[in-house]
Amino acid sequence: MLQNNRLKGIVYILISAMGFALMSFCVQFAGPEIPTIQKSFFRNLIAFFAAFFVLIKSGEPFRVQRKNMGIMILRATMGTLGILFNFYAISKMSLADANVLNKLSPFFVIIFSYFFLKEKVTWVQVSAIVIAFIGTIFVIRPDFQTLVSLPAIVSLLGAMTAGAAYTCVRYLGNHGEKGPVIIAFFSLFSSVVTLPFLVFRYHPMTFYQTAILVMAGVFASIGQFGITAAYTHAPAKEISVYDYSIVLYAALLDFAVFGVVPGFSNVIGYLIIIGAAILLFQYNRSIDQSESLEVKKEVSIKKTSI
Repeated sequence: MLQNNRLKGIVYILISAMGFALMSFCVQFAGPEIPTIQKSFFRNLIAFFAAFFVLIKSGEPFRVQRKNMGIMILRATMGTLGILFNFYAISKMSLADANVLNKLSPFFVIIFSYFFLKEKVTWVQVSAIVIAFIGTIFVIRPDFQTLVSLPAIVSLLGAMTAGAAYTCVRYLGNHGEKGPVIIAFFSLFSSVVTLPFLVFRYHPMTFYQTAILVMAGVFASIGQFGITAAYTHAPAKEISVYDYSIVLYAALLDFAVFGVVPGFSNVIGYLIIIGAAILLFQYNRSIDQSESLEVKKEVSIKKTSI
């Protein structure tokens, strides 16, 4: 059962990474002249309608349990800040540099899960995350000067708030909240919060820009559903390393759209990331086998004693 949930979590987080990679691509293509809050509003409004449609189709009520309301609001607040910080960084930095800093979020998820959810972490699991992050640096080779700038600091804050939001998702999933409810609440909260700013600072958009932002919302919905499902199925320590697959998706986009062929350093980075994912997968598999043997031994001892 645990192994099945972990496998589902891995699949969901891979789908999520693809969705968020396409979302970032659309956000950047929409143009730097469109304010960050306006991009965020469109992204979250589309995500809300997508989540609400899923709720209606499934017959689930759009209702949050009273005991979870505080964590739900915290998740929505952290998620909104994470999006605003990330979109700002994308508009001020290269997509590659912004993404490498944003991919610090798995570290924060593990840290927050350890302290607040009491999920134990082993050195192998932490090592896999560190190795994957090193692989990401090999891929994008960020310039040091850009990584100590204000946009870089904002991007780092985005990674931290996103990590806090995903930790809340894990908690809510363990306490009976459905994925579409979590997404709908967050998307509605974020849309309402950013609406007043949009009214006073609305930037006229072309049909092309509007279509691009609508697609950003669609891809964000895919990413949001994926990450929510992933962290409700498995602990961050077991699956967060697979979130680095976004770097591989970004490379495929670069090749497919711009014809950019990865260099030697990029290939080394891809191999490091994939290696870290394989390491963690094999480690978790060995733990499952050990636990299975222990259970069989206990059952055997009980039968013998009877």
